Amino acid sequence: MLRIIMKKLPVLALMALACGYTMAASAQQPGTVRANHGAWSIVCDQPAGSSGEQCALMQNVIAEDRPEIGLSVVVLKTADKKSRVLRVLAPLGVLLPNGLGLNVDGKDIGRAYFVRCFTDGCYAEVILEETLLNTLKTGGTATFIVFQTPEEGIGIPVDLQGFTDGFAALP
Repeated sequence: MLRIIMKKLPVLALMALACGYTMAASAQQPGTVRANHGAWSIVCDQPAGSSGEQCALMQNVIAEDRPEIGLSVVVLKTADKKSRVLRVLAPLGVLLPNGLGLNVDGKDIGRAYFVRCFTDGCYAEVILEETLLNTLKTGGTATFIVFQTPEEGIGIPVDLQGFTDGFAALP
């Protein structure tokens, strides 16, 4: 259900072009918060060299029992409005071959593989197809799973409250 997006441009450049800003692994949200929808915020900024503003629906979360493990979850529509993307920034130190797991309300959705790592963390990115989008809209909690060893998965819950309204309000 998760389809990997492979890009030739560096992921940070994609973040700058697609989101209008780069994310830090901390809970800081660059850009301007335009609206809050439950646990989600619509954050907008104008990418350098762009004539228009780009907005993304995002949430920053930290594992309850592991404060050094946090994620930034970003949903955006591409500039041409033809695709929707789910992008997750995980901290450095995660085991890359295992990828990023996703469960919604206890149901295994699949895994996305990390595309690149930079100084702020490692990025996984998938096309947000209709099936996955509907799962997120109707779900209560998404749990993203990162691995530090092949056996040790760390589940980080992401509240889906407000996701539907936030996605609908995303320009």
